[in-house]
Amino acid sequence: MEGYDDFVEMIVKKLVDYPEDVKVTQVDSDKTIILELEVNNDDLGKVIGKNGRTARAIRTLLTASAAKNGSRKALLEILED
Repeated sequence: MEGYDDFVEMIVKKLVDYPEDVKVTQVDSDKTIILELEVNNDDLGKVIGKNGRTARAIRTLLTASAAKNGSRKALLEILED
């Protein structure tokens, strides 16, 4: 499964008030897959969550999915404007 960007986008769109502003860009390298997540500034707190719990949960799902599929390590970066 190399559609990690779609996976993260689906999860994040369910959490935010402005799903049309969610953008996930997948950057591939030899050992890792980096997903860059951009959301509306008003939704940034919802994606990060209290003490980073929501972001940590999304990262855990992403890591588990990558491990299950025998893929490279997958990382999530949440970008701010």
